[in-house]
Amino acid sequence: MATADAEAGGAEEAGSRLEESARRSGSEESGRSSWESELTSIQHRLRFVLTLKEEFVCPLCRGVVLNPQQSSCGHIYCRLCLRRLLETSSPSSPVCPVDGAVITPAEVFQDNCCKREISSLQVYCPNSQACTAVVALRHLQEHRRSCQYEQLQCCNPGCRAALQRRHLQEHLTNTCPHRTEPCPHCQQPQTLSLLQDHVQSSCPQVEVDCPHSCSLKMPRHKLTEHRETCPEILVHCSYRKFGCSVQDKRGRVKLHEDAAVSHHMLLVLRSNTHLEQQVEALQEEALLRQQEVQTDSLLLAGLHKKIRPLLQHSGSHEELVSAAQRTLSRQEDSLSTVQLDVLQVSGGLSPLVEELEQLRKSLDAVIQEVSAAEALREELGALEENLKCHSDLLDLHAAQLRHNKQHLQELEATSYDGKLIWKIEDFRNRRETEVKGQPPCLSSVPFHTGRCGYKMAAKVYLNGDGEGRGTHLSLYVVLLPGDFDALLPWPFRQTVSLSVLDQSGTANHRSLSFRPDPTSKSFQRPAAESAGNVAVGFSCFITLNELETPQNAAYVKDDTLFVKVKVDMSGFEQL
Repeated sequence: MATADAEAGGAEEAGSRLEESARRSGSEESGRSSWESELTSIQHRLRFVLTLKEEFVCPLCRGVVLNPQQSSCGHIYCRLCLRRLLETSSPSSPVCPVDGAVITPAEVFQDNCCKREISSLQVYCPNSQACTAVVALRHLQEHRRSCQYEQLQCCNPGCRAALQRRHLQEHLTNTCPHRTEPCPHCQQPQTLSLLQDHVQSSCPQVEVDCPHSCSLKMPRHKLTEHRETCPEILVHCSYRKFGCSVQDKRGRVKLHEDAAVSHHMLLVLRSNTHLEQQVEALQEEALLRQQEVQTDSLLLAGLHKKIRPLLQHSGSHEELVSAAQRTLSRQEDSLSTVQLDVLQVSGGLSPLVEELEQLRKSLDAVIQEVSAAEALREELGALEENLKCHSDLLDLHAAQLRHNKQHLQELEATSYDGKLIWKIEDFRNRRETEVKGQPPCLSSVPFHTGRCGYKMAAKVYLNGDGEGRGTHLSLYVVLLPGDFDALLPWPFRQTVSLSVLDQSGTANHRSLSFRPDPTSKSFQRPAAESAGNVAVGFSCFITLNELETPQNAAYVKDDTLFVKVKVDMSGFEQL
């Protein structure tokens, strides 16, 4: 037992020394050994260009040796594999799985020579089904950090998608349901999956219906302000203080106030009558107080006459005099209070009487104004009905006029010989507008290959489309539903030439032609209810530099571009 414990203690101590040595070497070569620890997860999936030598295969994990450690028996192991072996073998001594020799921890050392050889081995990229890179083993992790076919986890919170590095940016920007997008209303960043809830429930800039069903829309943050004017809110009649008990929606209360002017005037008169009665009662009370004051004054004068001889003839009645004086003082205080009350009442009555008289005059003026307003309201209602009828008729005429004008313009510009000369004015402004995103392209008026022929139109992207976006002018032609499609042969097979015309007079036109592919849906008969087939042409027709600064031509002159479309109708029998 003592021997086993000693051996176990020695193994633990040697394991600690091994780990300490590995830590020291790791700190000395942290830049060089970090790639080995990173390769542990794919150690058994590595494919080497040359067959891996048996001596470079770890006898414990059967993978390529990473950070090789050599034992006293001459075999090499992965550092992590050997450390696990030492830990799991305690308290007994670990043995080599190759020759059964006892591994003495104190004799284990890092084999740097072997490490250099292994790190120089050529290995295929783990993504070799798509990636053809071959790199040295020590550079594999560096390659994986830039390999476009490496599987990466989406970094948006809540998203568990794993994609190749080449697709990750597109996923993060355009397709990840957990990406952050600015709210289209308030521009505050929101998680895409929560954006709809934000718009529907909390965005302050979203226009919402009034919660009281008044048919108005307004930004959500203005709902509180709108409540002060909403016609559907329950309010009291403004004549409530005069006795009107009507409570209804604000709009109806307004109608009630306009319609019940006479009733409200009666309420105001009744209130004024009551106020006059109160004023008369106060005046009567003031007169009574004045009479009381006069009576008290007479009593005081009599007391003074009685007290004066008593003071002169009887010094022994001082206590009685003192009491009489105190009573006199109290009476004087009461008299002063009564006088102040009388003055206040008198002062308050005169403004009330004046206000009552002004109110009577105002009431008469209001009654006259109400009568005039009712007459004007009836006349205004009739005028509004008449205006609405005329406005509706005017809108109908304007819509018909626009339709007729557009139809006339198309008839004037339509050709029936299979040729189209399209004049595009305001070239630079339209191109700048297209760069900003609207409109995406320009379309010509329709043209025909004959009176009963195919109906077509040209489309142009001044800033390019598809592969030519931002570098070329893109030019296409599109088949449109025509009146005689049922009589024409399908698919469309005639050669089409597209040209940008030279305005310098040297006829140095730029032209490209194509012959239709009969199997393409773009040349089949267009559906009657559709806007036309898919456009066909050239996304890289001419570079923008050649278009605006040609050497021997002038394609854009006076800010105008001419486009020509010609359909070769040879071999086609017109109807």
